[in-house]
Amino acid sequence: MTLYFLVKYLHVLGAIVILGTGGGIAFFMLMAHRSQDAEFVARTASVVVIADALFTLSAVILQPITGGMLMMLSATSLTERWLIASLALYAVAGLFWVPVVFMQIEMRDLARKAAEQRAGLPPRYFVLFRRWFVFGFPGFGATMLILWLMIAKPF
Repeated sequence: MTLYFLVKYLHVLGAIVILGTGGGIAFFMLMAHRSQDAEFVARTASVVVIADALFTLSAVILQPITGGMLMMLSATSLTERWLIASLALYAVAGLFWVPVVFMQIEMRDLARKAAEQRAGLPPRYFVLFRRWFVFGFPGFGATMLILWLMIAKPF
């Protein structure tokens, strides 16, 4: 196996981790939210926060490193339009993902407090959940488009 294919494998693996963890987090948070059970939401959000820190953050940090290495190893120019578009979409994804992390932390804390008090989820939780849900579309959509651009290199 050449260095190029090893780095390419790690880069693709990073994309899979970002998309897989993002999809899994969205599914589990949505299912917990639908229950409206503060204890269940608190437990789920706790795991989601850990998963985002361990998996998503690691992959998000490694993607530019492996991508830069791939550029050097393949002599890809930074002026290629598909790459410029990918980098712009990476920034868009980040602009939506970073606030989502903080929303998840706050939703977890609100749900924990509600569970401790044996109360329902507070109105602030529902505001955050709606915002979290809406932010997921451009954030996740941008990562899906990046994957397509990496594979197709259409322009």
